[in-house]
Amino acid sequence: MKIIIVGCGKVGLTLTEQLNNEGHDITVIDKDGSKLRSVTDNIDVMGVEGNGAIYQVQMEAGIKETDLLIATTNSDELNMLCCLIAKKAGNCHTIARIRNPEYANEVQYIREELNLSMAINPELAAATEIARLLKFPSVIKIDAFAKGRVELMKFIIPDNSVLDNMQVYEVGPRLHCSILICAVERGADVIIPGGNFRLQKGDKISFVASSSQASEFFRQVGISNTTVRTAMLVGGGKISYYLAKMLEDTGIKIKIIEQDLARCHELSELLPKAMIIHGDGSDQQLLMEEGITQTESFAALTGFDEENIMLSLYAASVSKAKLVTKINRIAFENIIQQMNLGSIIYPKMITADGIIRYVRAMQNSMGSNVETLYKIVQNKAEALEFRVGKDAPLIGIPLEKLSFKDNLLIACINRGGQIITPRGKDTIEPGDTVIVVTTHSGLKDLKDVLK
Repeated sequence: MKIIIVGCGKVGLTLTEQLNNEGHDITVIDKDGSKLRSVTDNIDVMGVEGNGAIYQVQMEAGIKETDLLIATTNSDELNMLCCLIAKKAGNCHTIARIRNPEYANEVQYIREELNLSMAINPELAAATEIARLLKFPSVIKIDAFAKGRVELMKFIIPDNSVLDNMQVYEVGPRLHCSILICAVERGADVIIPGGNFRLQKGDKISFVASSSQASEFFRQVGISNTTVRTAMLVGGGKISYYLAKMLEDTGIKIKIIEQDLARCHELSELLPKAMIIHGDGSDQQLLMEEGITQTESFAALTGFDEENIMLSLYAASVSKAKLVTKINRIAFENIIQQMNLGSIIYPKMITADGIIRYVRAMQNSMGSNVETLYKIVQNKAEALEFRVGKDAPLIGIPLEKLSFKDNLLIACINRGGQIITPRGKDTIEPGDTVIVVTTHSGLKDLKDVLK
């Protein structure tokens, strides 16, 4: 597919890399010539210097032959204008990044009026993920499928766990819960386990289950998983605002520490149920006075990765809080993963996942469609949800008779709200949504799961 990306910021660069890796023909537009050269020198894409909202610049980038334009500049208004012009000039699909909370309640109206295919808000998406994590504090990552009925959860097997040395096929029968372990991280290795795979303490395991089955699983393995009651957020940016707004009716007591006095006043008006503290979040004495040792969750959400990392390491040293760390740049990811930073949130990766899901759905060919997509396990594996059409292959054939690719697992079947943990005799039927976990990148259609 031919795709134009307007804006070479963090989200634009991440999208350029990932969509280029998936074999698309990418053209990047940016006003900053040095940024543009940096992208085109490192990635095999075309670059056009100029304002992406100018008709002539879009024409130079090839808007007439373009399938999709994605506008990811720092200005919401510029992004919307880019999409409006692209729609008129090239009649292509359009995606705009719209981040301002003032637009949050009007996104549906904006989408319809500007005929946008999709509006993305990285901060809102990140806040949604953090809110899910605070409800399951023992989990380090949660991804939702089947409109929230099914979740893919990741946690670390602790010392002296009943799971240590247990084989995967034994987990369901011995713990009396219907979950499916679909990925295991052991050191630098990522494994899609078979039934005979033996788990070990320290493994990071990802499993698929409904919320109720997940709760039962954690109860059986002796892990306390009650929702946190207090949350301390350092940094009063958009993510903290959206998160506090989501949690204000849950009974969780929110405390936000922000250095900018004007922003504190603004947050006090917007979030009457939250406690807003004016101060430097990296001041250890302030953190102690505000109760960091007693808080049940701590989220480092400033605009600086290094500060967020240091804050989370400090919180881990003085408390037993559920930790959430926001990271914007992904340099040194292997080192970051080895630190005790709790759940690491990458807003730009969450955004990229949503857009890549949409791009793959545009390409679907034989009656199945990518509904949901998450990069999991340090981007080394994918979890995808396909909606099965009446013309899809595989229909009605028992799973045990199908020849699936290696390192691929059918993790769940959702049939009209009934969640099925697949066994060999189960079949895939029209109208189902099917969750697939695999280390193969680029699956666009359900038929791609077969050898």
